[in-house]
Amino acid sequence: MNQLIKMDEEYRKWIEDIGKRYKQRQIKASVSVNQEMIGFYWSIGKDIVEKSAGSKWGSGFFVNLSKDMRTILPGVQGLSSSNLRYMKKFYELYSDPILPQFVEELKSKEDSINVPQLVGDLSDKELFSIPWGHHRAIIDKCKLDREKSIFFVKKTILNNWSRAVLLNFLDTDLYERQGKAISNFEYALPEPQSDLAQEITKDPYNFDFVAIREDYSEKELKDALMDNITKFLMELGKGFAFVGREYTIPIEGTEEKIDLLFYHLYLHCYVVVEVKIVAFTSRDIGQIGTYVNIVDDLVKTDFDAKTIGLIICKSKNNILAKYAVNSSKEPIGISEYKLSNLLPVEYRASMPTIEEIENELR
Repeated sequence: MNQLIKMDEEYRKWIEDIGKRYKQRQIKASVSVNQEMIGFYWSIGKDIVEKSAGSKWGSGFFVNLSKDMRTILPGVQGLSSSNLRYMKKFYELYSDPILPQFVEELKSKEDSINVPQLVGDLSDKELFSIPWGHHRAIIDKCKLDREKSIFFVKKTILNNWSRAVLLNFLDTDLYERQGKAISNFEYALPEPQSDLAQEITKDPYNFDFVAIREDYSEKELKDALMDNITKFLMELGKGFAFVGREYTIPIEGTEEKIDLLFYHLYLHCYVVVEVKIVAFTSRDIGQIGTYVNIVDDLVKTDFDAKTIGLIICKSKNNILAKYAVNSSKEPIGISEYKLSNLLPVEYRASMPTIEEIENELR
């Protein structure tokens, strides 16, 4: 042991207390091992911050603490100096002084713990439910951006992301795009569906999984999306189920064809999607509003929630889009898409068409 543990009574008692806390948590049921361990890491981070340990016990503090903890907890993993620094960052990122019922239950067994009640709308149980490796990745990528960190914790829980998948999404602009569509959901839908509907949107949608020529038509883009339906559904987000393309609804001797129809499993509602390869115009609101109304009247059942409309266009004037959605009583969102994987116009000319192939085979 280093000289500090021999000479400083406060430090010695703290190290002993850490050992007791660890052994208490080690006894917990195996099903809550991860939650208990993350809680233990939280408590260490809290101690380091509240004791101003780095400044009180010198620049070599984390190295010495690591050595001393390994001495009193031989064979225990996760006590390196770098991991101790992560514990400090973990506490600083999410700390909140208010204690919830869950924490009070833990306090009845261990008086010294203090963990957050809610950070945004994130509960302590949620915070402690994902593996430590995920937390380290989030800390590395999100730095001290609390809202962004919360976003990825909740996404990890919702989608059951592995660390590799989480790292992939941390390197994208998912946080900046999620829930950003211009909409009237706040006025056109009851709570909490309005908030949930907004959350399922993105702006822009990333169609880079599609390879298409530069002067593509609307039909070609929709064909490409359907050819990559799995990736399209992944981009739309978890909960979307594909119902049909050009979904036909008979109406008094005529029929209407809905561009793309989806069902959202969590919102329990149909979602009408219109893809436009040009800039948004106010006329688009009338078209999708009509389709939403038709689906509500002829497709939706009493067990389904209100149908939502989503326009995904090449570009939009945000002010015009806001005025346009506010003019409709139907719940409508407007987003852009980005598409950078474009092929030269000449590419199509070098490839035979289906008709040309069929003629050659005759």
